[in-house]
Amino acid sequence: MGKGGNQGEGATEREAPMPTFRWEEIQKHSLRTDQWLVIDRKVYNITEWSHRHPGGHRVIGHYAGEDATDVFLAFHRNLDFVRKFMKPLLIGELAPEEPSQDHSKNSQITEDFRALRKTAEDMNLFKSNHLFFLLYLAHIIVMESIAWFTIFYFGNGWIATVITAFILATSQAQAGWLQHDYGHLSVYKKSTWNHIAHKFMIGHLKGASANWWNHRHFQHHAKPNIFHKDPDVNMLHVFVLGKWQPIEYGKKKLKYLPYNHQHEYFFLIGPPLLIPLYFQYQIIMSMIVHRDWVDLAWAISYYARFFITYIPFYGVLGAIIFLNFIRFLESHWFVWVTQMNHIVMEIDQEPYRDWFSSQLVATCNVEQSFFNDWFSGHLNFQIEHHLFPTMPRHNLHKVAPLVRSLCAKHGIEYQQKPLLQALQDIIRSLRQSGQLWLDAYLHK
Repeated sequence: MGKGGNQGEGATEREAPMPTFRWEEIQKHSLRTDQWLVIDRKVYNITEWSHRHPGGHRVIGHYAGEDATDVFLAFHRNLDFVRKFMKPLLIGELAPEEPSQDHSKNSQITEDFRALRKTAEDMNLFKSNHLFFLLYLAHIIVMESIAWFTIFYFGNGWIATVITAFILATSQAQAGWLQHDYGHLSVYKKSTWNHIAHKFMIGHLKGASANWWNHRHFQHHAKPNIFHKDPDVNMLHVFVLGKWQPIEYGKKKLKYLPYNHQHEYFFLIGPPLLIPLYFQYQIIMSMIVHRDWVDLAWAISYYARFFITYIPFYGVLGAIIFLNFIRFLESHWFVWVTQMNHIVMEIDQEPYRDWFSSQLVATCNVEQSFFNDWFSGHLNFQIEHHLFPTMPRHNLHKVAPLVRSLCAKHGIEYQQKPLLQALQDIIRSLRQSGQLWLDAYLHK
């Protein structure tokens, strides 16, 4: 129940004590039509405003009824600017006797993590090296140019076509990692410049939508590996993941597919089809349904550039087939890299952990090397990226020792493995989840 102090005699309305609330009441406001959250012990009613939230209403709604301080700090670079939008939403603060953390989250881990973040800020680890990203963009453009020159010089024979497709798939994969940097606001100090560059990178270089990516990817970061909150674990009944879901499906006798063979059919419908079929359809429909004409214009500029470049060599139908073959190749790269850090970790319902712990149980790292860094777009440092999503990727290896130290202090496992083992673990985890489903399906 909210509590308000009494105004002293002669006190003005401005000086009136702010209403205070207990966690028990705040947690009741976690519905889609009634949402409160807490940042720095201040209580905000985001019910109406959530639909105007630039990151999408789902990502902010996932923290309704909870303390959102750490995720707020993690996602926003210009805090002073963002706080201007928060003032009208302020309705009170936590009662003095209430802990800062909800659901008995570990306050000591939270305090230590915030100290770690302050250390990283003092070390200038959130400062971007613009030359790094300029050279990264340059190597993508070079690959695009080499691809065109290969066809121009050697003709459109099978060998030249396959070589060019692999070059363009590599370019597309690397452009995907680069747009990811801009999408996370990790390149420029001003968010506006990151947003503009992001639309160019993902739209003109890849033919996709910045808004679609933001609304999907930020949910993943906010609540990684949480069913109904992380869209990346919403497999549309094609796969069962983790330990909880396969057992639940088995108990309910749900058998949309033979999940005990999912580690086998993964090779047929996972890496080959995600980008050329599912993502391509979802992106186009998202831009049309939401009338996102700016993103659609950027995407059209990509398709126009591609077809103007390659129709003279392959014709219209040939260019369409060529484009989808490139995306078929890129899709393999994307799926293996993105799943090696998450699908092998804990996937469950909402456990209400502190920010630091929630990221550690849902992410793991792959060993550092020049190739691993380039191949994965530095997502081999997935733990550090999830803890500090706005940190430029070239600094993630610098903060990693601090993260490992904090994990050791609190007895939290910090998983890091070789690249080949990480890729093999994807199949191992799918096999284990499929077996859990079969056991539950047959015996429970």
